[in-house]
Amino acid sequence: MKPLHALFYAATLLFESALGLRGGTAAQPDTTVQWSACDPSLGLDPMLQCGFFKVPLDYHNRFIGSAQLALVKANATQKRRGTVFMNPGGPGVSGVTDLNGTSALLLDQTGGYYDIVSWDPRGVGSLTVPGDVFCFDSLEDIQAFFNGTIELQGIEMTGNFTDAADIQALLAQAGTMQQKYEGLAQRCWQYSDGKYLQYIGTAATARDLAALADALDGPGSPVNYIGLSYGTILGSWFINMFPERVGHVVLDGVVDPIKFGTEDIALSGWGMQLSDADRVYEALFTGCALAGPEGCSIASAGQTPLDVNQDIQALLQAAHDAARANASVPTTSGQIRSLLREVMYSPNSWGLFANTVWPQLVQEVQAETGGNMTRRSTLRKPAENLGVPYSAEAIICGDSKDPTGANMTDVFNGIIATSNNISAMFGAAWPFATYYCPFWPIRAVERYEGPFNKSIAHSILVIGNTFDPATPFSGAKAVADELGNHAILVRLNGFGHTSQAEPSACISDIIRAYMVNGTLPQGDETVCEVDEDFEVFSGVNTSDIFRNMPAIDI
Repeated sequence: MKPLHALFYAATLLFESALGLRGGTAAQPDTTVQWSACDPSLGLDPMLQCGFFKVPLDYHNRFIGSAQLALVKANATQKRRGTVFMNPGGPGVSGVTDLNGTSALLLDQTGGYYDIVSWDPRGVGSLTVPGDVFCFDSLEDIQAFFNGTIELQGIEMTGNFTDAADIQALLAQAGTMQQKYEGLAQRCWQYSDGKYLQYIGTAATARDLAALADALDGPGSPVNYIGLSYGTILGSWFINMFPERVGHVVLDGVVDPIKFGTEDIALSGWGMQLSDADRVYEALFTGCALAGPEGCSIASAGQTPLDVNQDIQALLQAAHDAARANASVPTTSGQIRSLLREVMYSPNSWGLFANTVWPQLVQEVQAETGGNMTRRSTLRKPAENLGVPYSAEAIICGDSKDPTGANMTDVFNGIIATSNNISAMFGAAWPFATYYCPFWPIRAVERYEGPFNKSIAHSILVIGNTFDPATPFSGAKAVADELGNHAILVRLNGFGHTSQAEPSACISDIIRAYMVNGTLPQGDETVCEVDEDFEVFSGVNTSDIFRNMPAIDI
């Protein structure tokens, strides 16, 4: 657990004491925010400002008590017109930390006319209360609790999960993993913050957003908002809960809110999010082949993209076989797949992964197998981060539909079907937050379930990438179709998660015109290209990869 820095410690204790019933005073949102310099221990840009904001834990029962939100602001650089709020996604990603790296981009995309404000929503971070959800005291406790299970080792499979031995081995673990996840749920419920789980959720955060806008821009003011990834769920819920308050809203890397809110996401929702993931993987090995061994250590001289893919698959097969022979090997194919899935999000990291992490993985698997799979010089792989907080699980599961009675065998069968039909590379990536939901102890006190086609005060901008590993373009199109004339759809012809994954002057120009002048593109769908000078690998840009990608089944 991250320690609270001294400046905020006393304030946090005061807010914690107010979280239960305290007399007969009803909690109300703050009417103003006192901004000040951020504490240096946060390591933020000194140009940013920080503050706190008090809100009710439960807007429908304000006698329950108060929560506090940690805020961060980048001041407008032109004559201020108001505020643009930003949620970076996750869920569980700190808006306070994220704005530190994205403030320059967002100020540029909004013309400098707006303050950019982000925050750690309830359930996130060490300064918001209730903050990060902890179910264990340390990473070591998590490892001890899940020792010897797929939670740490990942799921072993090859091809598209059609080998009977792999299927049998996975299904044989269903009972153990169900007991573990049921035990985890009880730990989270009984832990110090467990009683606040029902107040962590997207509907409450949407109400927090409205209250923030009231305080910063005036009661009932239009709300300007940029939401990325999970932030598009928050955005979709907000614009339909408060349609009359919609200002300039950008949803980027879009999750279909209807699927999210109406399907059992442990069984089908997550799998559908992977519909473009294998195409992003194809982009990686295509770019690697184009770069050659000088730019990508996975490749050998003269290899085609399919040759590079075969080398990657060979390493996965070797790691799989080693784990089958010895369950205690330190590097499994399941772990490698999970790592690759994370790499797919950011094309600007592909070269670093290929030239530093991949050689180390090869060396580790070679040591397990005793085979001769030598590569060039190796560097140490970044430490695995299994994560101590269960914030993403708390938010996603708190928002999800009521339990349907699904058990772990059902979850595993869904993973097998996803691997067979949607994503051979990443369908079996484990763990993921949605898989906890059938066993999560409680749902949020308020959840928004639709409709998602309300008539909103202003048209919004909806952006999706051609190939996004986590939020396929179909999600952006679904939201745009639901809103009809109230949404304009833009596609970035690129890879990675959200349009921020690859730079595009076209995307920035469209957002800026919308935010500054209210101008939206014309037509059913506008297509932007990634900047030509952005190189995914040395000497290889996105358009090079598109021209050379093979259309294959992994």
